Amino acid sequence: MSQATPYLKLSGFYFFYFALLGIMVPYWTLYLKSFGFEAQVIGVLMAILHGSRIFAPYLWGRLADETGQRLKIVRWGAAITWCVFLLIFWQASALGIGLVMLGFSFFWNAVLPQFEVITLGHLGERKHRYSQIRLWGSVGFIITVAGVGVLLDWVSVRWLPWMMLLAMVGIWLSSLWVAEPAQQSVATKGSAGQAFRAVLRQPQVKAFFLICLLVQLGHGAYYTFYSVLMVDLGYTRTEVGALWAIGVIAEVVVFVFMHRMIESWGVRNIMIGSLVLCVVRWLLIALIPDQKLPMLFAQTLHAATFGCLHAVGIALVHQYFSQRSHGQGQAMYSSFGFGVGGSLGALLSGFLWDAAGPQWTFGLSALVSVVAIVLAVIWIYPEKVQQNN
Repeated sequence: MSQATPYLKLSGFYFFYFALLGIMVPYWTLYLKSFGFEAQVIGVLMAILHGSRIFAPYLWGRLADETGQRLKIVRWGAAITWCVFLLIFWQASALGIGLVMLGFSFFWNAVLPQFEVITLGHLGERKHRYSQIRLWGSVGFIITVAGVGVLLDWVSVRWLPWMMLLAMVGIWLSSLWVAEPAQQSVATKGSAGQAFRAVLRQPQVKAFFLICLLVQLGHGAYYTFYSVLMVDLGYTRTEVGALWAIGVIAEVVVFVFMHRMIESWGVRNIMIGSLVLCVVRWLLIALIPDQKLPMLFAQTLHAATFGCLHAVGIALVHQYFSQRSHGQGQAMYSSFGFGVGGSLGALLSGFLWDAAGPQWTFGLSALVSVVAIVLAVIWIYPEKVQQNN
């Protein structure tokens, strides 16, 4: 990492952003359950959280590409996020909570895709070092997911919004510390949309985004009901937090070595291998969730099912899209994968959970991962895609 790269400042943003996820992803459904909401209602509420990723990242990404004001968008998005979230302290109904979730997530989900572009801009020709900055997000997640798990064995889950608010303010403050990279300071103006659409028409790029959707659809049951399942099976919240933390610790190891893995194996092979491990992980959770050792192993597979696939996704977006359309490409990656895929996953798992049970819910996750494997084997050949400048 060169001295010109603001390593500490960039890493700080990722730390707080994923610290928030470490509080929210494992425990927010437990917070919702504390109001007595049924599984279907919880699924819909979580779908709202993911659903704002469908439109928000693209809208803000297009604005950033056209105006060149990427860092301002990140800062304002982070500030409005915690301001809107303040309303959660006056909500007790599913409708009220859902509206607040929709409001804060619309701005929150606009922040990360644009900050990814800022990070890559600072890295310049050393973009393969991205994972060494991103791993600090995983460190933030580990600290909060383990710490909050222990804390919630002692205090009510109703304290969770206060913890989330602190992380949101941290995201905003850390964004004020980062400068715009020099090469991103000039707007690319009206050609951005045309360049983006030209790349998007290529069959391999369409297949890539469909794979991203299927990966996140497969994770829907995990993000929505894994903690609920573990608590229902008798795991303490400390143990649940530890299981989540183990997964992200494995993810950190992957991020440390990802640049070497890509150089040695290539993104295609890493993608296909990681999708195979998705199938293994979801089947283990579907069939033997009460067995602690298999669950420990399943959590280490998070290194592949999220860590590898996310790093590969970032690398492919950068390869597929030119500088003038990076913002929209990154936003599309977030919108179609985490947005559409995450929403569908949350909705489907919410309806399946009570009707068919955890086994069939996680079985569906394994099935969609198999479909993603087939698509990757047939279509993903990154060297055959040409950027449109």
